[in-house]
Amino acid sequence: MHILITGGAGFIGGHLCRRLLNDGHVVSAVDNFDPYYERSIKEEGIADLRPREDFHFYEQDINNTGFLRSVLTGQSIDAIIHLAAKAGVRASIENPVGCAHFNITGTQSMLEFARQMDIKTFLFGSSSSVYGNNDIVPFSEEHAVHHPISPYAASKRSGELLAHTYHHLYDMSVHCLRFFTVYGPRQRPDLAIHKFARQLLSGEPITMYGDGTTSRDYTFVDDIVDGVVRSLQRAHALETPEYEIINLGGSETTQLRDLIVGIGDAVGIEPEIQRLPMQPGDVKRTYADISHAQQLLGYDPQTPIDEGLRVFGAWVKAYYAERPLEVERRA
Repeated sequence: MHILITGGAGFIGGHLCRRLLNDGHVVSAVDNFDPYYERSIKEEGIADLRPREDFHFYEQDINNTGFLRSVLTGQSIDAIIHLAAKAGVRASIENPVGCAHFNITGTQSMLEFARQMDIKTFLFGSSSSVYGNNDIVPFSEEHAVHHPISPYAASKRSGELLAHTYHHLYDMSVHCLRFFTVYGPRQRPDLAIHKFARQLLSGEPITMYGDGTTSRDYTFVDDIVDGVVRSLQRAHALETPEYEIINLGGSETTQLRDLIVGIGDAVGIEPEIQRLPMQPGDVKRTYADISHAQQLLGYDPQTPIDEGLRVFGAWVKAYYAERPLEVERRA
């Protein structure tokens, strides 16, 4: 297939591009290198892909669909995997308008681009954040998601609803994939695992928000990528278009205090912890019910948290061994 991936230089996007190329597909990727975090991590993630003839990269904003039409018109594109987004719960609270522009308007733009280009398979990278502080665990796709607690969560739910509209009106096969706390090499530096590792490597105490009992369903990036590929295979092969919301997670939870110990073990440094109050927009826990993904896709995550942290630890030590580490600045 020829697949267009938005956010193709991002954390999940870069890993997904590599997997699809290695599976024999042609990949066109678009990314605007949003300055939310340093460009070098994204560049490293796709450096080995740029020379490949089956990989085409465009540095551009996804809302500029005129540019995309100018470079892709005449090409047969089989599917869009839409991962581009203004990332981060806390960043969305600080800049809700920017979040809406990229995550809601950007998703609308890509759905309309798919309609104009007659692309009938559309995968949308959603988030477990749509569940908010759900009291029922594990989180099922059948649960109501009417109470998001951050602009980021609201934007992802909005994207799911827009995607359903295009499925209904234009016979697209659409899968909305709710990712659960993805980690691994080249993870965004603002996310907990990367941030904690960086604090340890710079000799700083780890800033732990809350009492350490919050929990997350941490999911290794290779398992997420495998779920996306399985979703793509199913959606593209269907004769009758479908709309599905699918959890992709590890289906096991780790408390924050245990995660910190695991990261310390992975980088070989005993953590010193500085406790801070919980932050607005943070949920108490995430926990994926993956039975739907198992039945629909044969999804079967393979990487336990201790193994995934070892892989991440090896990458993060090598990455910062070549770069100066500044001491974390805290208010």
